[in-house]
Amino acid sequence: MPRTPVEATAGYYQASTGIRLFRLALTTSQRVWPALAVRAAARLFATPLPPKWLNRRTAWDADWQVEQWPFEEASLTVYAQRIAPQAPVALLVHGWGGHAGQLKLMAEALASHGLRPVLLEMPAHGRSAGTVSNLPQFARAIEYAVGRLRQQGHEVRLLAAHSLGANAAAFAIARGAPVQRLALLAPPASPREYTRYFAHVFGLSETTRAAMQRRFEEREAILMPQFEPDSVAPRIRQPALVVHDRGDSVNPFRDGQAFAHAIRGATLVATEGLGHRKMLKDPGVIARVVAFAL
Repeated sequence: MPRTPVEATAGYYQASTGIRLFRLALTTSQRVWPALAVRAAARLFATPLPPKWLNRRTAWDADWQVEQWPFEEASLTVYAQRIAPQAPVALLVHGWGGHAGQLKLMAEALASHGLRPVLLEMPAHGRSAGTVSNLPQFARAIEYAVGRLRQQGHEVRLLAAHSLGANAAAFAIARGAPVQRLALLAPPASPREYTRYFAHVFGLSETTRAAMQRRFEEREAILMPQFEPDSVAPRIRQPALVVHDRGDSVNPFRDGQAFAHAIRGATLVATEGLGHRKMLKDPGVIARVVAFAL
């Protein structure tokens, strides 16, 4: 049977002895020093795992130009194919704890059909500088990347993003990012719900979880519900494709359904047996994204 979101979250965070010890420390500190527990939980919540250096193994040959763009006291790593520099751009974005290499097969397929793939690696991920990040920063990074590409004279034909990157992409489009088409791959519908999974895994009380959410919202000057489908979808006018696996244990299938139903005219593609990440390399999914972009 597929894992529940709580089990998937537990697997994500309990990959090492250090993380399990951190859980023990959090559950203890929230009883004796609640303010410290909130700060520590917020820090862990904003730290991508596994460590970003584990995601630097993808080989990028001479066909790819790799640049570092300074961004918010960190950096973005941008991978762009050198061929057809004036072709319409397909901007591809990974999810939380992911990296650009996960999207390389999709990028190569898009390039073979006349688009110029540009892959965006977020702060604290892959080769990018930084140690922490979050959903609002993902959205700002997408807006910045689209704006910079447009400033360089590029037409951004497609924005395709996975998981948390998809949530950020929908928000960026809703705020007016000038992109022609939007593909959401396994998007999460509720950042608030993920804080509940996180709290359950680490044994945090609802008081600590709520304080962590308030700390996040106050520092970013944005509320988590503003990222949910009912909030962003009414402002999305571009054609939209949503791809979600029925057995996704990280972001349940109903999350993809929520986005597809809320965005006017969106197409929902339901897959089977791909889970959360295998879709990024699946020939059928890649073909659907390519066809949608053309």
